[in-house]
Amino acid sequence: MKSSPAAHPREVLLGAQAQQTGSLPVCDHYSGVESRMRKSLQLQAEMTREFGACVFDVTLDCEDGAPVGGEAEHAALVTELALAADPQARVAVRVHPVDHPAFGQDVQAIVGRAGSRLAHVMLPKVESLADVEMASRALDEARAPHLPLHALIESPAAVHRAFEIAAHPRIQSLSFGLMDFVSAHGGAIPEHGMGVQGQFTHPLVVRAKLEIASACHAHGKVPSHSVITEFQDREAMRAAARRASAEFGFTRMWSIHPDQIRPILEALAPSQDEIAQAVRIIEKAEQAAWAPISVDGKLHDRASYRFFWQVLERAHRTTSRLPAQAQRWFAGAGA
Repeated sequence: MKSSPAAHPREVLLGAQAQQTGSLPVCDHYSGVESRMRKSLQLQAEMTREFGACVFDVTLDCEDGAPVGGEAEHAALVTELALAADPQARVAVRVHPVDHPAFGQDVQAIVGRAGSRLAHVMLPKVESLADVEMASRALDEARAPHLPLHALIESPAAVHRAFEIAAHPRIQSLSFGLMDFVSAHGGAIPEHGMGVQGQFTHPLVVRAKLEIASACHAHGKVPSHSVITEFQDREAMRAAARRASAEFGFTRMWSIHPDQIRPILEALAPSQDEIAQAVRIIEKAEQAAWAPISVDGKLHDRASYRFFWQVLERAHRTTSRLPAQAQRWFAGAGA
């Protein structure tokens, strides 16, 4: 039976996936020092006004941001910043690992008070499904049963278990922790493997990235690429983001400096030619009630419709310019 021509492309083509792989901004910006956290939230608000949508997440960092011995004070600061943020802001928190003494304190202080204002909780040093389950129970006890978890994969053992970690219903995204992953090899991977070139060519690093991306796509989750430490080189940032997306299947990327945000948005956005092609095919498919069609001598059906719709979803999330005839599909939708 044919679908109604009035049905929205997202509902027809993605179904349950619409709430997963297409739901996150393509950039996740990390900061842990008070002045930088405040500036990050201010920049997010400014760019939201500029683009009319929230185009990146701000993740307030407890793991690397809290001074040793000052974890409780830092958690209190993060809580206040989250509570004071604009209700439309997308604010997240990276807590300490589940085996760290401050983990429970982070969850109780931050999630317990500001859980309703958080977009997600990033859990670092995830080694197994048991870590995810422990964190999930902690969020439940903090009265945040619907708050998503993101997991940071940072070791060879965690890469080995990436598929079962990605399968957990609480997990929304997996991120790759490049520098910890390289360090975990005890010198077997050279320093070059952490650089902007070597991380895309060293076999062990390449394998880890592909495993994480594949695990995410197998379970409808979002693969998030690691940081690029060469933050002053904007072209290197763009090139790395393009490779992460086009060659490795990552649909989201970390930023650790404000200057990296726009290059990530630009690199992960489809070209205007790609957008025009996608609009043309989706329009014809919609007119055909999603039955197979021929365009320029090529057969298209729901499998290719799904691909071209995802191009438009990505264009929307990266604030790319959409033709007037495509804007109706995103009217009233957030980033």
